[in-house]
Amino acid sequence: QGQLVESGGGLVQPGGSLRLSCTASGDTFKISTMSWHRQAPGKERELVAYITSGLSTYYDTSVKGRFTISRDDAESTMYLQMNSLKPEDTAVYYCKQITAGSFNTYWGQGIQVTVAS
Repeated sequence: QGQLVESGGGLVQPGGSLRLSCTASGDTFKISTMSWHRQAPGKERELVAYITSGLSTYYDTSVKGRFTISRDDAESTMYLQMNSLKPEDTAVYYCKQITAGSFNTYWGQGIQVTVAS
């Protein structure tokens, strides 16, 4: 319960695409709000996007129109499709789970995304 595993990061050229995945253990995924955050070197961790159990979504203005968050409750997995990547998207990306009711919060270990030519 409460383990999150991210995958899909790596090095990509500006303008390229990556899809991040975050898979959760346990049986509370479908009632959880899931989110992606990122932290660039020397900067604070920031919210990138979130998706609720009811499929409402939010995007930071810096990624709106380029990133798409989604979830597959049957697979207990959240995704972040990142298109038109820019060097300023370079960061460690973390997924986060907040469980409804208990508000238990879990973080993934983080995955590096580097956008460079």
